[in-house]
Amino acid sequence: MYPNSILDETQFLEYKPIEGYDYEQLNNQFPAPEIENQPVDEELPALEDVNNTINQFDAQRLSVQVPDLDNHDQTPFLIPEFDQLTKRIANSKLKSKSAYPDLNSPASQQLLSCSRSKFKRLPDEIVPDCAGKLSTVEIIELAAEKFIKFSTQQVNGYTMFTHPYGSSAFSSLSIDETREVELVFQLLKAAENVGWKQFDVASKFITRCGWVACHSGSPVERLVYHLCEALQKRIGKEIGIPVATKLEKQGLKNENPMAIGTNMTFLAVYQALPFNQVLHFTGIQAIIDQVGTSNQVHLIDIHIRSGVQWTLMMQALANQSSQIQLLKLTAFATTSDVQEVAETGKRLESFATTLSLPFSFKMLVLSDITEVEKNQFEVEDGEVIAVYCHMILRTMILKPQRLENMMRAIKTINPSIVVIAEVEANHTSTSFVKRFTETLFFYGAYFDCLEACMSGDNVHRSVMEGVHFADGIQNIVASEGDERMSRSVKMDTWKSFFARFGMVEIELSDSCLYQAQLVLQRFSCANYCMLENNGKCLIVGWKGTPLHSLSTWKFI
Repeated sequence: MYPNSILDETQFLEYKPIEGYDYEQLNNQFPAPEIENQPVDEELPALEDVNNTINQFDAQRLSVQVPDLDNHDQTPFLIPEFDQLTKRIANSKLKSKSAYPDLNSPASQQLLSCSRSKFKRLPDEIVPDCAGKLSTVEIIELAAEKFIKFSTQQVNGYTMFTHPYGSSAFSSLSIDETREVELVFQLLKAAENVGWKQFDVASKFITRCGWVACHSGSPVERLVYHLCEALQKRIGKEIGIPVATKLEKQGLKNENPMAIGTNMTFLAVYQALPFNQVLHFTGIQAIIDQVGTSNQVHLIDIHIRSGVQWTLMMQALANQSSQIQLLKLTAFATTSDVQEVAETGKRLESFATTLSLPFSFKMLVLSDITEVEKNQFEVEDGEVIAVYCHMILRTMILKPQRLENMMRAIKTINPSIVVIAEVEANHTSTSFVKRFTETLFFYGAYFDCLEACMSGDNVHRSVMEGVHFADGIQNIVASEGDERMSRSVKMDTWKSFFARFGMVEIELSDSCLYQAQLVLQRFSCANYCMLENNGKCLIVGWKGTPLHSLSTWKFI
């Protein structure tokens, strides 16, 4: 049984019961919807085509003399960390290892021998049209390849370029693509020097990037702009000179990084991008598969946000031939979002009334959602329990003991299914360079997606990139210790963690995979959104780059 009547999130938030309203009409409602130039040493490689550009970064004032900077030409010019991290680079369709017979360094050989993770397409999946301009991630791949090729060729500590674009892959680039590859290359050099704490050199590379990067340019330029701001902020913290980013200068701030998801920017992005809708529909279908014809269903939502996903569940249950006696929903709330969760509950109650569906909503208010105890769930005999965790577990990685406490509490109520939707990226590495590179690829795919799915003059796209994404990037790149809240891990890590609690993965049914593909077909950008089976879970990505995972579990 598939949810056959769809209410989109914007309509749900503005929902008022109307007698006789035909909810079938909602099936097709998803829309396919000045700083002066700074002088730079001539030793640095020049960016191509930088005329009439503006230097966006006041990086020169951050320059600091590190103890060994004067003698950095004697420092072994290796590539720490990069030889183990960018597994996406080696097998790009634009190149082959044979194009680089002169790569002799162990670091380069090891990096190029790594195999980039590719999607295993589901049956009947739409294959993207790869013609036309290179994607943001492909630009990053070529820049990383160039970084590897030339990092061992240096004079007086700086890279020496005899022929910066020697392979056919580079020679076939357009002028704009060549400039963007060079821009990302400069960014990688800046990050490498920040990792070495050579902040004087790093600041000069950041200044070079500022000649081209801007917050209103191409996806590559916007991505590099925000990453450079994050690098600046990190340098400022390291040397004790606070740096005001564009966000702070304009008085903009992501007040709640774990926002309830009901502001207009999140709603606009929810409608324009396919990822959350794919995760919602597939996850709800998985719950429906497990609860079957049970007449008492207890849903536990760890982070409910707007609750639009439960309208799908309600409509599916209301359309079943068997009569459900009670659908109960328990939603976690903290003191910071208790009002929003209460409003979500009222909307869900009103919606259930229009369907004549017996429904009960309970808000479980906690000082910290990880401090929940077994008796607080108020589970009754005969209830079939389903737990829903959407983009929330990653926020608890910083406090593993509390995360374990919550998992033990959930285990005691023995749910029939636990649905986990998460970010598919590794943002937890203690290595700065590894973390930076993962951030570069992850957000590169997201900036590329926003470019394809939302117009350039869309204010919500600007806010999403300039506030929410920028805040996430700065937290990953510029923060350490308890300040670094964004600590996503990949599905393989979650699998190992869940195994400690006796959890086994449930394979997604054919109906779940059908739902995922059905949702994709509602979007004009469906050609570029990719689906992959990673064991029994579903990976959702953009143009070959994994972004999110959906998995289902039970306790044994």
